[in-house]
Amino acid sequence: MTARGDRILGLGLFVLAVAYGWGAQQWPEPFGGAETVGPETFPTLLSVVLALSSVYLIVKPDPDAHWPMGRTAAEILLAIAILVVYAFLLEPLGFVISTTLAVGALCWRMGAKPLRSLLIGLIAAVVVFFLFNYGLELSLPGGLLEFE
Repeated sequence: MTARGDRILGLGLFVLAVAYGWGAQQWPEPFGGAETVGPETFPTLLSVVLALSSVYLIVKPDPDAHWPMGRTAAEILLAIAILVVYAFLLEPLGFVISTTLAVGALCWRMGAKPLRSLLIGLIAAVVVFFLFNYGLELSLPGGLLEFE
C-alpha cells in the first residue's frame, strides 16, 4: 500500500478514536458528584492519543509504506483477534483471568515459552489489578474470582 492506504487506515483509526472517546463519556456520574479522576479518564486519554496519532497518519503518510504480507500479516490479525476476545471475556471472566490469558497469549506469539508467557501474564494482571483497585480505587471486574 502507498500513502493512500495510510490515509485510509488513519481515517479508520480516527473514527475508532472518536467512538471510543464518546463511549468513555457515557459512564454515569458517580453518587456524590463528579470526580477529578473517574472511570472515564483512562479511556479518554487513550482516545485522544489514538486521535492525534491517526491525524498525523492522515496528514503525513509514509509514501513508501510496505504493508506486511503472509505470516507477518497473519500474526497481526491473530493479535487483533486476541484483543477482541479479551474485550468480550473481560466482564464474565474478570480482569485477572482474562488479562492473564491475553497477555500470556501475546507474549507467547512474540517468542516467549508458553509457561513463562502465562507467568508474565499472571504477574502483570495481578499487579495492575491491585494498582487500579486499591491504589487508584478504580474497580475492575472480578468475574469468576469475585467472592460475595
